[in-house]
Amino acid sequence: MIAKPEREQIVALIKREVVPAIGCTEPVAVALCVAKACETLGTVPEKVSARLSANILKNAMGVGIPGTGMIGLPIAIALGALVGRSEYLLEVLKDADAEAVERGKRFIEEGRIDISLKEGITEKLYIEIEVEAAGRSAVAVIASGHTNFVYVARDGEVLLDNRCAAKAEGEAEGGTALTLRKVFDFAMEAPLEEIRFILEAERLNSAAAEDSFKNNYGHCVGNTLRGETERKVMGDTILSRILSYTCAACDARMAGAMVPVMSNSGSGNQGIATTMPVVVYAREIGADEEHLVRALTLSHLTAIYIKQSLGRLSALCGCVVASTGSCCGITYLMGGGYREVSYAVKNMIANLTGMMCDGAKPSCSLKLMTGVSTAVLSAMLAMENHYVTSVEGIIDDDVDQSIRNLTLIGRDGMNETDRLILKIMTSKS
Repeated sequence: MIAKPEREQIVALIKREVVPAIGCTEPVAVALCVAKACETLGTVPEKVSARLSANILKNAMGVGIPGTGMIGLPIAIALGALVGRSEYLLEVLKDADAEAVERGKRFIEEGRIDISLKEGITEKLYIEIEVEAAGRSAVAVIASGHTNFVYVARDGEVLLDNRCAAKAEGEAEGGTALTLRKVFDFAMEAPLEEIRFILEAERLNSAAAEDSFKNNYGHCVGNTLRGETERKVMGDTILSRILSYTCAACDARMAGAMVPVMSNSGSGNQGIATTMPVVVYAREIGADEEHLVRALTLSHLTAIYIKQSLGRLSALCGCVVASTGSCCGITYLMGGGYREVSYAVKNMIANLTGMMCDGAKPSCSLKLMTGVSTAVLSAMLAMENHYVTSVEGIIDDDVDQSIRNLTLIGRDGMNETDRLILKIMTSKS
């Protein structure tokens, strides 16, 4: 039994990592940093200089910005300067309207924005914004987490400096060392009233999917899966409905729909993939509220646990992590215990390790479809006592070591992949 003080730490960890977000979290985090710098300056800037890590650049180049009909960083930066409010955190742009977008376009056309790669840093999530007006300046820096301000200064006066104290990527948070066993035990044992808040993820992400069904966002993967031809091929099954709802929510988010989603570990797509497969499966089998709450908690906390050692951003596609979480939740809803959940995790790692992230963009819904379909298959195999063993590839008898093998590859082994992806993305004619 997990003692109450440790349960409280885990609840606090989940509440920090599972939060609402409007739009892709990388350009939104840049807009947040711009808003903070502008508030510190005290006026709308004449110039904004953004110096960003390669992973931030990669994930912000091809994604729609909510409510603008535009793609990429310039409009996110302009709106952050004009209407952004840092107190909104990852919903920093929720006050943007048509008039603000027009002002933002003029801000861009006037050449007020400079975007560059920040050299000489190892931090994969790094955003440095400098704003200038009337001979005055302000600087704000976000690092390690999408809302984690580590430095703020105005006219050379340092107002905040936590750069040395910033946690290294992958360092455990919340004062408790997680293992898959502890994640499972917490999800099963925590009093329902302590974790019922996770149902907000169901509400927000389901609403995003339903909004997407009414519109044609991105590549329309969610809507396509509901088409007559597609149903003839795939059937009208639990799996097809899981895929359509998950991909629909992603379609809306990546296209820049002005709808909030519940994120996980700084990613809206990860929040969608840890939520919607579990929600749809629970609805299909008629699961009661307690089973849904515990399944969602298991899913989200598993993803948080894996991301602790992987880091916020990497060359490994986040849907691998998120789908592993939903796989655990679905396995539990199928009647599985810890043994089956650990088998399912091993199946996921054996299958999806190496799926690369080439930035946030509308086609992310295709990768979510791959991850989530693998999650359902892995759960079914686990329930039949089938799992990948330690004589195969990177899988270890110890499921936590298997997870560390996955994150080691994604965090360190794929660094050259990351550099090559960015080079290709920035070299297109």
